Amino acid sequence: MLTRLFAAAIVLGTLGVSFLPQIVRAESGETEVLNLGLTDHKVTEEELRKGGKLPAPHFNTPAVAYVLATNLKKGDIVEITLMNGDTKLLHNTQELAEDQASLLLQAGKTGVPAGGWPEGTYTAALEIKRDGKSLISQSSAPQPFD
Repeated sequence: MLTRLFAAAIVLGTLGVSFLPQIVRAESGETEVLNLGLTDHKVTEEELRKGGKLPAPHFNTPAVAYVLATNLKKGDIVEITLMNGDTKLLHNTQELAEDQASLLLQAGKTGVPAGGWPEGTYTAALEIKRDGKSLISQSSAPQPFD
């Protein structure tokens, strides 16, 4: 019996240590970006949390910019924008009516523009504002649409 308890303590201790950074971050309440990028379809939070690689958009496929953020506060303004270079193509903005543990926000087109997407390098640009000030501002890696 004592051996089983000792083994259980070792296993739980090992699990506790390996998950400790995630637990501490979640409890700290810091707003964090878990996923930011571009893909060829509307995504779900479950799909993003699984972590697999998403298909890249091409000039003749849909294009969607997405962000999954955590620990957002009432009044935060979250904006995701599909950019081609410095040009804003499509955006989506949400002001939070209450605190949210996580938020998935997307902007893009589930169809293809006539003639395909224009040449250029595309990014997903994110801006999170709190109390009128920029809290997080970042962009995904630049990606050409083949």
